[in-house]
Parts: sequence; C-alpha cells; structure tokens
Amino acid sequence: MDPRNYFRHPRDPGQCQYEALRASFLERLSASVVGQRFHMTPGYVHVLKHRFRRGLLRFTFRPADVPGARRGTPADVRARIVELRRLRELSAGQIAEILEDEGTELSIRTVERILREAGFPRLPRRARLLIGETRARTIVPEVSRRLLAGELDQMSVAGEMAGLFAFAPFIELLGLPALVARGRLPGSKPIPALQYFLSFLALKLAGTERLSHTNDHNFDPALGLFAGLNVLPKCTAMSTYAYSLDGPVIDRLQRGVTQAGRRLGLYTSDTINLDFHAVPHWGDESVLDKNWVGTRNKGIKSALTLFAQDCTSKLILYAQADIRRSEADDQVLDFVRFWRKIAKSVAPTLVFDSRFTSSVQLARLEQQRIRFITLRRRGSKLIRNALAQPHSAWEQVTIPHEKRKYPRPWVLESRIALRNYPKPLRQIIMRGTGHEKPTFLITNDLDAPVEVLIGRYARRWNVENVIAEAVKFFHLNALSSSILVKVHFDVVLTAIADTLYYLLAQRLRGFEECNAPLIFRHFIRGKGQVTVTGDEILVRYPRRAHNPLLRAVPWNQLPQRISWLGNRQLRLQWQ
Repeated sequence: MDPRNYFRHPRDPGQCQYEALRASFLERLSASVVGQRFHMTPGYVHVLKHRFRRGLLRFTFRPADVPGARRGTPADVRARIVELRRLRELSAGQIAEILEDEGTELSIRTVERILREAGFPRLPRRARLLIGETRARTIVPEVSRRLLAGELDQMSVAGEMAGLFAFAPFIELLGLPALVARGRLPGSKPIPALQYFLSFLALKLAGTERLSHTNDHNFDPALGLFAGLNVLPKCTAMSTYAYSLDGPVIDRLQRGVTQAGRRLGLYTSDTINLDFHAVPHWGDESVLDKNWVGTRNKGIKSALTLFAQDCTSKLILYAQADIRRSEADDQVLDFVRFWRKIAKSVAPTLVFDSRFTSSVQLARLEQQRIRFITLRRRGSKLIRNALAQPHSAWEQVTIPHEKRKYPRPWVLESRIALRNYPKPLRQIIMRGTGHEKPTFLITNDLDAPVEVLIGRYARRWNVENVIAEAVKFFHLNALSSSILVKVHFDVVLTAIADTLYYLLAQRLRGFEECNAPLIFRHFIRGKGQVTVTGDEILVRYPRRAHNPLLRAVPWNQLPQRISWLGNRQLRLQWQ
C-alpha cells in the first residue's frame, strides 16, 4: 500500500475530519471543494469548522499498521450509558446530550446500539417537559379514558385551565349532555360520546388553535376532569373522531342547541343577519372550490361556511359548512326550513348583502311571506340617476341606533322592478352615511318606517364582527383539512362556545357586552385547585382583580349538579 494514500484518501472518520479541516484552514479551500475531496457535503464541512472553533472535536485515529481495526467505546462510557438508562429512564438522544456535556461525544445511533446490546428495549414515544433543570425530564402521558366513580372520590388536582369549570353550570343549563345523547353522537368504551364532545368543547372554550395543539393540554388533569376523563385525548384520537361524524348527527346537535337557546329566551329579535365566510385552505391537493376572500382580495381554495345571527343578542343561532359554490344561492331557503322547525309562529326578517343569493330565491322568499332587506348592486348608471335627483326629493331621517356615527342620513324612496321577481320592491337610496357613493337598499317590507329598515340593515355588521371574533379567538380560519364534515363540526362548536361565553357575560356586571377574548382573559384563564370530596366538587381560584364580579354571579340560581361527574354538586370558590 502506498503510504501517501493514507493521507490522500483517509478511511478513518476521525482522520477524515482532521484532513478536511486541515485543507479548509491551511490550504484555504472552499467547503464545496473540501466536500468533494473527502466525500462530505458543504454543510457538514461548515459544521465541522464550527465545532472545531468551539473545541468540541476530539480526533482519535486507528493505527495505520493495523488495517481493519475497529475503534470501540470505552468500558466506562458504556457503563455510564447503562446507568443513565437504568436509573433515569432517559432516551438515547438525552443520554448523548448528557455525555456531550461530560466531555464524551457519541452519536445517538451509537448510544442506541450500546443500549440494545445491553438488553434494553426501545422506549415509547414521549413528550418532553422542562422541569427546573436545563436538561429535560420525560413524562409519559396516560392513555385517555373515562374516570370511574371510585377514582373521583378524594381526587385533588391542580390545573392551568381550571377556570373552565365556570362554564359547567351553563352547559347543564343548555342541556348539552342530553342533546349529545339525543343526537346519537358516536363514542367508544374508553371514551364515551359525551366525553369526546366535552373534550372538543373544552379546547374551543380555551381558544386552542388546532387539534394538533391538543397535546399542550395532555398533562393538565383538571382539564381532563372537566371532560370526565383522566386526561384529554391526543390529537390523533380527536381528529379521527371529528372525521367520523356525519352531517345528520351534527345537524341534530345544532338543532337541539338552537331549540334550547330559544327556550331560554336567548334569541330576542325577529331580525336575523346572514353572511358567508370562506375558510381558507392551503393544501396542495385541496378538492375545495375557490371562493372569494375579501381579506386577500381574490378567490382561493376554501370551505364556504354560513352563519345566521340573532340581531339583538348577536348570538350565532345557525352555522353550516357543507356548502358547494353552486349551492350557495339556495342556502337562504335551507335556513328558512331550519328556522321554521325552531320557531314555527315567527316570520323572521332576513338581512344579507347583495351577493348572498339570487333574485330567483328572493321570489321564493316572497312566496313564503319572508321579509328581507338586502343591498342592490349599484352600477354607474344607478349612481348617476340618484345623484341627479333634486335636493327637494330627498328626506333626512334619524336612525334609532345607539352610537351611530352618522345618525341622520338623507334618503330617497321609490318602487323598482327586479328581474325574476313578481312584484315591485321598495328601494331606499341613502346619502350622508360616511360613504362617497350612495347606498341602495331593497326590501319587500312595504310598511315599516324607513328609519327602522335602515337601522335593521345597519346592524348587519354585527355578524361581520362575530365572524371576526370567531377567527381571532375561536380560530375559525385554522383549517388543516379539506374534509368538510370536520369544518361543519368546528363551526357548530364555535356557535356553542360563543353561546356559553354569552351566558356567562350576561351575569357579569359591566361586562354584558364584552366579547369572548376579553371574558377569557379576565375571568377564565388562570390556575385553580379542583378537589372532589364525597358529593361535592370544590374548585378554588387564586386571588385576582376580577374575582369580586365572579363572586357576585348568582350561581345558586344556576344548575349546581354536574351530571357527567357523578351528579356531584359544584362549588366555585374565589379568594
């Protein structure tokens, strides 16, 4: 063998690293040239240089006169690896990190090989939690399952989201456990249907963005106890369950919730705002239609959703997601059929924008004696004709709407004929509303005062605000799947969570009009201690600035027993 080949073509890994660094620093060759010479990638050459500058490399070569000699791991290092696994149950990666801190550099694969030779099996996949030290300690999360009656006795747990127990009386007030049973939601023996539903609802109330973030709460036993489980299910179980739901199951659940809300008097108006919202999807192989997204000013692949909102309480009373673009115009009739099952004696006034439906569907609303208020698409000719009208033809009215920036617009009324519509419609042209161009309203309500009609349409923006809140706090736009049934379940859960926040806000003096993010920040988010003793569940909260408002809530007038936790009495205690 030519002795020069030992230096030109090193086979020992340590010598190869040494020669590569020598060529890089002394011969001043580039990383790409060094990589080609010693069969390395340029990135690996940069890593070697970085580790060498920090003193993290140790070169050990096998003797040149002993061809094929294998370098072994010293016995003391092997003993240290076995000790770390046996005493601290550390993974191969964590053992390699500790050895590096102690001055011994070994690859993870080498550690795995030594552990395998010592007879240790592979550890299960585990989450990592930093607990007081620089190095992480591993904790194996329990498998999610329903808590048995005997396990609840004398249970005491602390949690980061114990504030969610404040929603338990309102969950009973809406009758959600019974609605889940009547809706025939699927379940399993370890996790029944109600526990799955409460797990989803807990994540929605806590403002969790995606199901993939569920594992952030897998170590919170108080959150698991809220759902009647030892811990919340993992993200895979949650996603699989959401995909297993079908449209009729979700519709039954939604219908039951809306009926319960009407029974409690939550929907106090006969005016209902309707609006579409496109939930964007960024998958490469999305099968969804392209819908217009105003925030991006273009059409993108998205799931088209529909929201119906009570005008006075601003509550979402209907949500739909399984909508194709070709079916969008018919959604208004689907909602009317849904609402007539809820409130048979009430003929609502529907408020929506100009692109919500077609004139053919407006004619069908007229046949069913449903009043509507919508915008008319204004072309340049309509605008010119309106501006050409003399000042004497306009009338100034006062809008009965609090905090309106322009309360006295100028209006011009007329009757118009619309294509595919059988009767004349009432048109109201408005100026002085803060817009450069006049606004055109059309309605089939020929009797209501003009200022009332304008005030009703002005409150249509409430549904825009509710959708914006659903995007910001309930993460409506965090769509990670193109399967619409999951989107449908998510929007219905959003409506239920919005209702629960509303029920709590109505009992907080001074916070009746506040939105969910503010209520969560001041009253829900925070630690607490949950103790189960006999027939009672006691939740203690630490001292906070807004605790007096929570103590003032008439909790004794709300349901006090939690059916899914052994029908025990719930007692909330604020210091």
